[in-house]
Amino acid sequence: MPLPEIAIRRPVFATVLSLLIVLVGWVAFTQLPVREYPKIDEPVVTVTTRLAGASSEVMESTVTKVLEDSLAGIEGVDVITSISRPEQSQITVRFRLERDPDAAAAEVRDKVARVRGRLPQSVDEPVVAKVEADAFPVIWIALSSDRYSPLALTDLANRIAKPVLQTATGVAEVRVFGERRFAMRVRPDPDRLAAYGLTVQDLEDALRRANLEVPAGRVESQLREFNVTAATDLRSASAFADVVIRTAGGLPVRIGDVADVAEGAADERTSVRLNGRDTVSLGVIRQATANPLELSASVRGLLERVQGDLPAGVDVQVANDNSVFIDRSIRAVYQTILEAVVLVTLVIVLFLRTLRASIIPLVTIPVSLIGAFALMALFGFSINTLTLLALVLAIGLVVDDAIVVLENIHRHIEAGMTPLAAAIRGSREIAFAVVAMTLTLAAVYAPLALTPGRTGRLFAEFALALAGAVLVSGFVALTLSPMMCAKLLRHQQRRGWFDRSMERVLQALVHGYVRALDVALRWRWGVVGLMLASAAASVWLLRTTKQELAPLEDRGVILTIVNAPDGATAAYTSRYAAAIERIGSDYPEFDRIFALIGNPTVSQATVFSVPSRGRSASAARWHWCARWRRASLPYRA
Repeated sequence: MPLPEIAIRRPVFATVLSLLIVLVGWVAFTQLPVREYPKIDEPVVTVTTRLAGASSEVMESTVTKVLEDSLAGIEGVDVITSISRPEQSQITVRFRLERDPDAAAAEVRDKVARVRGRLPQSVDEPVVAKVEADAFPVIWIALSSDRYSPLALTDLANRIAKPVLQTATGVAEVRVFGERRFAMRVRPDPDRLAAYGLTVQDLEDALRRANLEVPAGRVESQLREFNVTAATDLRSASAFADVVIRTAGGLPVRIGDVADVAEGAADERTSVRLNGRDTVSLGVIRQATANPLELSASVRGLLERVQGDLPAGVDVQVANDNSVFIDRSIRAVYQTILEAVVLVTLVIVLFLRTLRASIIPLVTIPVSLIGAFALMALFGFSINTLTLLALVLAIGLVVDDAIVVLENIHRHIEAGMTPLAAAIRGSREIAFAVVAMTLTLAAVYAPLALTPGRTGRLFAEFALALAGAVLVSGFVALTLSPMMCAKLLRHQQRRGWFDRSMERVLQALVHGYVRALDVALRWRWGVVGLMLASAAASVWLLRTTKQELAPLEDRGVILTIVNAPDGATAAYTSRYAAAIERIGSDYPEFDRIFALIGNPTVSQATVFSVPSRGRSASAARWHWCARWRRASLPYRA
């Protein structure tokens, strides 16, 4: 017995099958990760090496060149790029797309380990890491205060705010930007050093001898034993100043005699500002499979707890939230899906001319779309703008099979057959055609997933999600639709006014098409010439049209990246960033201007400008760029 006939004779069985598809699809929908675009895990590996005090030339000759020569022999390498900065070397190895990222990273680690002995002895251990698109903060939290210093804010961020934010759902790491860690700064006086015949190396050796922690053992007795802790480390500026460097003329020469010692920050080469105010920022990075919307909601829910744990006078604000655009994009696509369903419903009702018959293909839409989520979960896909776009396009495709089945069964009912007999006969006649239609539509889109390169990886989820929805619709058209036709369709003796009115409209369309076809047949060479001209115009338009991977979109944020000349200090770069902030502060469209100076290098600044709710950043962007060109900036190069 064919599947449609089983569904017709066993209506409960057909209904349960569709409900099972909806149930599995809904469970899969709640478990699928949410992203802006499909995950493209490119095989890119970076090797970062630090050598304190080394210039960019030294880093290039003693570190970067040695590592590059070793990495060049790895199989499947596409491009190797390197950047040698003062104290830091960064090598980026991009592999061909077919290479496994984990295997590529393991091979890079092996090559780096082989030449580790040829690097300078004082160099830090090279850090080998895979580059992931997700390794960028989703949400930025800023801590600012008029009462506490940056050193105290950094301590509060690391001890209080960071541990709380790390408990949020989907958080992989929380990084602190613009931090000022406590350190003891020793500033030698060259003249006093020379007077005592000392060098900076003598100061360093003295500090190494005096500032250390040593195990002191334990004291044992017959009944008890005690661990001994030796307080040999230095904890105050006066303790550092009292360290003896050497003895000259019978008198000790202390560090305080040749240098100024004071508490300060270990590193002042980075800074963060929010609306022109110095802050300490925490960047929350999500896990690879985490939902950025859930992460953002979880972090925002923890901010009240963080604010309560911090002392009075410390403000906690959201400086930038990249998940807002993802949320708006997903909502827009959901709205588009709803609009598409409404339009398809209107078209079906207008052409079928009866609400009873229109229900049959309309039921196919939710069953097919929700069932497609189960296939997406099976293949490890995510809910993103491209997969949702596929479902938007599928709305007009999934009803085709059901409409074909409906029309054939309705034809037999109008010929005088009972609904049950008409459903069995009509579905049997059209079953093979439905299978052919379904496989044809799936075969059109599925090969897009086999496209090589970045485009294929980007649109694989789009193609397979669309093909999956079409396959589910074909199954529904062979089970649920024939059963509903047998239960809902009836032979109408009298036709209503709406049916008669639509019949006149459709007949007018048929007559108009016949007249147009008659004209085309009488002027066939003109029609052929028009088609050839259209084809030629299409080729010309294709060659002159701009090409890009993705269209430009207004994300509601203006991102400004400033690269200062090589060797520029943090203060130099900060002056340019401040100039950009002043330009942006004149526009009421922006409610937050967030600046990162010295990340990842002291000669780079990144400025996020976030418009107020409901406003577009496009218009302000052009005015801002024009003012940037005309502005009189400090230290104009």
